[in-house]
Amino acid sequence: MTNRDRLLGLAVVVLWGLNFLAIHVGLEHFPPFFFAGLRFAVIAIPVLLFVPRPRVPWRWLLLYGIGFGILQFAFLFTALRAGMPTGLSSLVLQSSAPFTVLLGAVFLRERLRGVQLAGIAVAMAGMAVIGWDRAHHAALLPLLLTLLGGLGWAFGNIGSRMAAAASENVNPLHLTLWMAVVPPIPMFALSALTEGPATGWNDLIASCSSTGWPAFAALAYIVALGTIAGSGLWTYLMSRYPASTVAPLSLVVPVVGIAASWAFLHETPSALSLVGALIVIVGAFTATSAGRRVPAAVVEDATPGPIRHTEPTRQPFQDPKLVDA
Repeated sequence: MTNRDRLLGLAVVVLWGLNFLAIHVGLEHFPPFFFAGLRFAVIAIPVLLFVPRPRVPWRWLLLYGIGFGILQFAFLFTALRAGMPTGLSSLVLQSSAPFTVLLGAVFLRERLRGVQLAGIAVAMAGMAVIGWDRAHHAALLPLLLTLLGGLGWAFGNIGSRMAAAASENVNPLHLTLWMAVVPPIPMFALSALTEGPATGWNDLIASCSSTGWPAFAALAYIVALGTIAGSGLWTYLMSRYPASTVAPLSLVVPVVGIAASWAFLHETPSALSLVGALIVIVGAFTATSAGRRVPAAVVEDATPGPIRHTEPTRQPFQDPKLVDA
């Protein structure tokens, strides 16, 4: 990865780390499914009117939108509303990194090395430590919901890579914007069925007051910086590098998320959760930093060895008339 792309990756890390604060604020005003649908609807309407659809198969665009847009945020927002700490959720959601490696091996046939499998095992052990701590201090369900959100993100990563691979000249920003077209209707339908058909809309109207501006500020940040800028840059990186090369960047997001939650929300994670977090980061980094191995044939050809003198290959005699024929 070039230095320029590393800087772009770090920009994504900061944008997504602070995004959890905006999500926290938004969920104080809106129910989770409605808020998820609203964040994508704000993007989808102008996209349908002004942005040309990228020439990629619909199945990969749908996989991208369902995984990244619907599954990730339906589970994450529900987990946060159910009591998942904001800073800790920014860590647990990074389970998408080892999930992405595993799915990349299954669907993209990216070769897994032994060290990657060991790293995935270590990351899972760290998640178990956090789960043990959560089970003794709070409900375990929010943690499981956040893990499912990480799995949804991983499926979205695979969808974005498959979509980018299906077309040589796909615009990463256009791909990200059209991904946002997929979630609104399903999320609003889920909101109507589980949260009430008028609940979210009543909360939206109630936010149009002098005290409701934080809700719209949070929505603006999530749409403009968290989704368009952050996800656009992420899609660009996923289209240029193997999933196992890009995924480690997301492991820095919890550092920003936990620090921001401690500074602004006064969340202080327990010592055991911090130990589990460290184990997760070490394991996930190990699992996703190995990159892609150089093919053995290339390595053998590039390895210096003794000079061998070989006889020129003798070609069998061919009658020129038969060759011309």
